[in-house]
Amino acid sequence: MNVFFEEDGSFKIASIMTETQGALQVESVSGKRTKVKASNVLMRFETPLAGFMEAANTEAETLELDFLWECCGETEFGFEEFSADYYGRKPTPVEAAAIAIKLHSAPVYFNRKGKGLYRAAPAEILKAALAGLEKKRLLAEKMAAFVEDLKSHKMPEELMQKRDMLLYEPDKNAFEYKTLDAAASALHLSHLKLMHICGAIPSVHDYHLGAFLREYFAKGTDFTPEQIAEIASDITFDLPLADAEAFSIDDSTTTEIDDAFSIKQLTDGITRIGIHIAAPALGIAVDGALDKEVMQRLSTVYMPGNKITMLPETAIRPFSLDAGQVKPVLSLYLHVNEALEIIQRDSKVELIKVAENLRHDTLEPFFNENTLEADSGHPYWARLLYLFDLAVSLEKSRGKYDPTKPPQVDYNFYVTDDKVSIVGRHRGSPMDKLVAELMIEANNQWGALLASHEVPGLYRAQMGGRVYMTTKAEPHQGLGVAQYAWSTSPLRRAVDLINQRQIISVVQNNQPVYPQNSDALTTHMRNFELTYKAYSEFQTRMERYWCLQYLIQEGFLEENKQEIHATVWRENLVRLDHMPYMTKVYGLPELKPGTRVSLQVQEVDTLMLDLRTKFIKVLEEAAAPVDFDDADIEALDSLDSATLDMNTPDSNNSEATPDDTVEVEAA
Repeated sequence: MNVFFEEDGSFKIASIMTETQGALQVESVSGKRTKVKASNVLMRFETPLAGFMEAANTEAETLELDFLWECCGETEFGFEEFSADYYGRKPTPVEAAAIAIKLHSAPVYFNRKGKGLYRAAPAEILKAALAGLEKKRLLAEKMAAFVEDLKSHKMPEELMQKRDMLLYEPDKNAFEYKTLDAAASALHLSHLKLMHICGAIPSVHDYHLGAFLREYFAKGTDFTPEQIAEIASDITFDLPLADAEAFSIDDSTTTEIDDAFSIKQLTDGITRIGIHIAAPALGIAVDGALDKEVMQRLSTVYMPGNKITMLPETAIRPFSLDAGQVKPVLSLYLHVNEALEIIQRDSKVELIKVAENLRHDTLEPFFNENTLEADSGHPYWARLLYLFDLAVSLEKSRGKYDPTKPPQVDYNFYVTDDKVSIVGRHRGSPMDKLVAELMIEANNQWGALLASHEVPGLYRAQMGGRVYMTTKAEPHQGLGVAQYAWSTSPLRRAVDLINQRQIISVVQNNQPVYPQNSDALTTHMRNFELTYKAYSEFQTRMERYWCLQYLIQEGFLEENKQEIHATVWRENLVRLDHMPYMTKVYGLPELKPGTRVSLQVQEVDTLMLDLRTKFIKVLEEAAAPVDFDDADIEALDSLDSATLDMNTPDSNNSEATPDDTVEVEAA
């Protein structure tokens, strides 16, 4: 005797070897023996096993589901009973099995009610289900066609319409995502790479920028008419005029000029140095439309070749310290004796005339490491030299002066018509040092002023190598100062604008805008920390993009120009020459940090921001072992924000901390 039974959702046949009340020991056609529950047996038959299932499946294919559905009634039925009605006679075992197979294969038509038991689906439900199946079939056909298009590197228009979703906010349940995923899996590519190959990412630069804008500027980067009009272009201020004229030092591309200096000789050998900071706090109303937008943006966003300003142009121009104009400023005056000792400090809110905007590119030939001994002929040379000597004195007083320190390089990016140039500048050059040290002095002293009057502010602090923000005056070990309150870039950073409001309230003897334990102050601080970090990471991302683009632009992928030079940082991590780009070199032999090596450029991927290189040879052994561990890097994370007040180009003015430098944080 043989049995037709169900196991694991499918039908099987076997011969009975032994049988008990609840189970059977059976043997399949292949000779495999197994135990089957009696309740799983649907039919017993004498027909030979050989060819039985093949015949049943063949017969099942001849059966029409629509006709079967019409033949059965509305009540529950068993497959053997229905077989007799369908064939009009006692069915053969093969025919009965064929009916069971057909019913079981069509759950849309026949609802299963038990083993071997079914019930026809109601007409309306069946109609809807069939429509759904047809829709799925058509969708599957369309997906298959789209997948073939994608595999042929063609982007279907329907998928192109969902490009932003696929790039930035992928919905894994969407048809378009599933189609892209199927094609990418078949080609062993990432979604992004496949979309790029298919032309869905026409500009890699715009893709990276778009990802950032969608998250931080979802409503666009433009200011509203209300915000633009908040500050009148002819705004005036009832303030005293300073008795000296100021000059600024900036890169040629800087448009938000928020710091300048003045020098005046007083009696008894005293020189008065003025540090003058643009004062937008005098014109931006707290909690006004513009202020609310500022506290959302929190900083100007910098990237090579572009920037997104914290303030609209209508709010920048009345306060930017542009040459030939009189502007309101918050001033810190240093009275310096002949020994370059500061004997008095005063803070004032006043107007000052800006005589000149000096620019790095035209100034540096006249004022650099080699022009300190004799007058170079520049009209500001003597004043700049005095400020530099004072800067050295200030650096020594902080305990940070180290003439033996190896020179470090900052890089400025200039982008014109999608062509990038990367220009290195030695950090610590005379003009950089004088700006950085005077900004550190201002941020330190104004932080002390707030603390002495018990007026809260926003401070940068560093303890044990960790840099953090706080509303209390705490030491900044990396800078060697007792407190450090960012105050010198109020046109470009919300923290500085907030601190300027607090400082002005002290100088003018008014109630502070943000009182002790101000929730608003704490909220702005927390928001700023998160946002500023994200902006910095974005700038780093875009700088990496332009570094890679530079390699392509300069032909480093060409067969005769694939060799680049780099310096080993640690293990297999190297820093490329002449650009701020670090990458891992797999297969790099064990070399001392500081060793210079030659690498072969094998692949440049601006989309994934990846560079693949191969070690060629050692160019120069490290002069001495250098070990930069994680603690060193974390400590170094504290000292480079003077780049903002050292006035690197607006397009690169980020204060993002290079991996190998300490944040000078003078901005």
